[in-house]
Amino acid sequence: MDEKIIPDVVPGLEGIPAAESAVSYIDGDAGRLEYRGISIEALSEHSTFLETAHLLVFGKLPNEAEFAKWTSDITMHTRLKFKILRMIEYLPENGHPMHYLQAVTSAMGMYYPARDTLDPDIRYWSVVRLIAKLPTVVAACHRLRHGDAPIQPRNDLSFPANFYYMLFETEPDELIEKILDVMFILHADHTMNASTFSARVVGSTLADPYTIVSAAIGTLSGPLHGGANEEVMRMIDEIGSAEAVRPYIQGKIERKEKIMGIGHRVYKTDDPRGLVLKKYIQELAELGAIEQKTLDISREIELVAKEMLAGKNLYPNIDFYSGIVFGAIGLPPELYTPIFAMGRVTGWLAHWTEQLKTNRIYRPTQKYTGRRNEPYIPMDKRG
Repeated sequence: MDEKIIPDVVPGLEGIPAAESAVSYIDGDAGRLEYRGISIEALSEHSTFLETAHLLVFGKLPNEAEFAKWTSDITMHTRLKFKILRMIEYLPENGHPMHYLQAVTSAMGMYYPARDTLDPDIRYWSVVRLIAKLPTVVAACHRLRHGDAPIQPRNDLSFPANFYYMLFETEPDELIEKILDVMFILHADHTMNASTFSARVVGSTLADPYTIVSAAIGTLSGPLHGGANEEVMRMIDEIGSAEAVRPYIQGKIERKEKIMGIGHRVYKTDDPRGLVLKKYIQELAELGAIEQKTLDISREIELVAKEMLAGKNLYPNIDFYSGIVFGAIGLPPELYTPIFAMGRVTGWLAHWTEQLKTNRIYRPTQKYTGRRNEPYIPMDKRG
């Protein structure tokens, strides 16, 4: 009998298609990202996050009536149940906000049962609740961790303005409101990344959407995925001055250590999302919203990294720029990744609904490398 041939293992499944998808498209060589065929640059300039969310989840930009209903449904589901707020109070104050967000998202599934994921009505309201409530969860967790009472959402504010208000009990100016909205758009989807793959794998089991999103949040929390933007700001603080950038980068290269915010598994040129954010960094810098030292160090990192690493197709990515922007508009580093999740939940949900259309549970194989046909040795005879 012919021996079964096991294909070679591809670490990280790099370059291996895991699904067909019409949600988003990347051309890594050209530095292009599209949602449902529309460039990220066009959406960032002309759209809003909620309109983009509709595009991702339902496959098209909404007309006026559809957008009015969509916006109203999300706005009217931003509040959290009292028991969910009480649960947050009893979680450890030293927990990372991503751990809070994952735990609370999972718990929400018990308050809004959605086991029948093939029911379109259940899917719709699950999508609405998850998009609507994640900002409220993030804001409430942040305030409770710091000893402050949560602030109720306001239905008269836009999606980004409401989030900012729930954090600081003040309305943002127009520039901050626009930047937050663009941030949500830029993070909304990015093809088959690690957290989206997690969402599709869990979704393929017909698990409920709260469990799916909780699993994706857990995946996003790792420093090699969503947590990189926090590490960028720590790196800038560690470097300390523009003069110290070159030896710092050189040392990282010599030791073959990862430089946070530099390089991407897909892009072989500038990250298009980062180029969008660079425009806002320039605007914030002109307003004096970015500390000069941070600006000098970040610009030097960008120059030195491109000089030393462009030959290896390693360029600054969105995490490099987003940390700088978040800091400039007054957001603490521990919230950077939760805000990433607030945008990316739309992509996770879009891929989940797409997965269900032709669902087949994920069941990859493995290449076994262990021993076989070993005898069992009694305990008194083991060395």
